[in-house]
Amino acid sequence: MPSTRSRYGTAYRTFTAGIAVWMTGVIVAGFALSIPRLNILEESARNLYFHVPMWFTLMAGMLVSAVYSARYLAAPTVERDVRAEQAALVAMLFGILGLVTGIVWARFTWYVGTGKWWNFDPKQSMAAVQLMILAAYFVLRSSVEEPRKRGRIAAVYNLFATAVMPFLLYVLPRQLDSLHPGAEGNPAFSQTDLAPEMRVVFYPAVVGFIALFWWIYTQRVRVRLAERQVEEAVLVGA
Repeated sequence: MPSTRSRYGTAYRTFTAGIAVWMTGVIVAGFALSIPRLNILEESARNLYFHVPMWFTLMAGMLVSAVYSARYLAAPTVERDVRAEQAALVAMLFGILGLVTGIVWARFTWYVGTGKWWNFDPKQSMAAVQLMILAAYFVLRSSVEEPRKRGRIAAVYNLFATAVMPFLLYVLPRQLDSLHPGAEGNPAFSQTDLAPEMRVVFYPAVVGFIALFWWIYTQRVRVRLAERQVEEAVLVGA
């Protein structure tokens, strides 16, 4: 009978292969399937399949990180600290990709002919602020040497960074004049920016990017836990 470790390894390899197949399908469908001619967006509307899911992935990653930060404060363990740190790290990666794809998208749609790459659109600006708040989490971690103290301070700050996220990415931009969908109280993902036929790719893309986050996150956790074990062994042997 296969051991629990063996069954887990098989399940994880299946999960990995599934993500590869799923994301390949999303990318192929994103570029190959026809899309309606949306005003201003034209063919660039395909970026919706990648840009928006990246932001959803940032949010999901920060929630995972916050959960482990809260669990660390309740009962500190090395693994919970590592999981909070690595979830925030991978979440920030997807957030940066979301910001970059948004900047490029805006440059060749909203700002075409102006030469501008950045125009302080409220949603873009708030997203940049959210990423800077998240980046400060890592600066804070690097400034404290004692592991327990570092874990506690970082966990508290991480909960703050996650708590402000809905206001910066959702509440405040919706109250301001913006080129983004969902501004000034208008519903996002209406037929003007997400045609019904595009939803068959968009929703699987959201699922795929979040699954990809989870795969990268679990890999990073395994690596970081191994590094922490080596660091502790070196300290004991010193």
